[in-house]
Amino acid sequence: MNTTVPAAWQHEITDWAVAMRSSRLTAQTIELRTSHLRRVARSGLADSPWAIPAAQLVEWTGSHAWRRETARAMRSSLRRFWAWGVESGRTDDNSALALPEVRPETPTPRPAATSTVKSALGASDARVVLMLRLANELGMRRGEVAQVHPANDLVRDTAGWSLLVHGKGLRKRVLPLPDDLAAEMLRSGDGFLFPSPTGSHLTPHWVGTLVSRALGEGATMHQLRHLCATEVHEATHDVRLVQVMLGHASLATTQRYLAVDHAHIRAAVTNRSARWRTPTPERGR
Repeated sequence: MNTTVPAAWQHEITDWAVAMRSSRLTAQTIELRTSHLRRVARSGLADSPWAIPAAQLVEWTGSHAWRRETARAMRSSLRRFWAWGVESGRTDDNSALALPEVRPETPTPRPAATSTVKSALGASDARVVLMLRLANELGMRRGEVAQVHPANDLVRDTAGWSLLVHGKGLRKRVLPLPDDLAAEMLRSGDGFLFPSPTGSHLTPHWVGTLVSRALGEGATMHQLRHLCATEVHEATHDVRLVQVMLGHASLATTQRYLAVDHAHIRAAVTNRSARWRTPTPERGR
């Protein structure tokens, strides 16, 4: 595959990145969207993005066996880029409008097994145990765990310690901290909780890798978030509370995180059936 991005493409991608930074999008979002455009640029469809007709763009996206969520992300990036091209006067033709809608997958909640989590907590070093606890007890994403800075993010009020979480889309939320977890984090010093050799924090990818290794058996860090959501909902029966805790913009997203215990379904059906059951008439009467 060609690894060179044509100069005309690179110029437009660079300008688009500047526009996205002006809109205060996160560095991760900008990198994802520009990486999608660089992939199209390297395909050899045209020397300039504005020279690609709609039908050719549709054909190119359709030729890849991407997972559904990958295809949705690619379509979103292309539509945003071509819309920006029209708005900024670079082109009159929005070729990306022809890209068909990609419906989202219906996700299956997949909380980590409690035995797996307990085993990982007992076998991991102190650093990974902190990662596991933040993901499991607070439902934090790997990117949120990676950038915790106790000196800046821990706050104390009359109720105890809380953590300022830096979430997706620059959204922030405050989560209560168990006292022992707060004490452990305060002992870490003045910098990031999980510092990198460069002086910044570990990347979200590396945090996720370390936690997945600790969990083993094909489990992932995100499954701890599902486990947290499921157990908090079972304890409170308050889906709105779970939404705020996880930092979801949409209640529908939260509902997709909640696993249902099939034993509860069986009990509900059995109990309701018993209430509706009528005595069977005796034969011959």
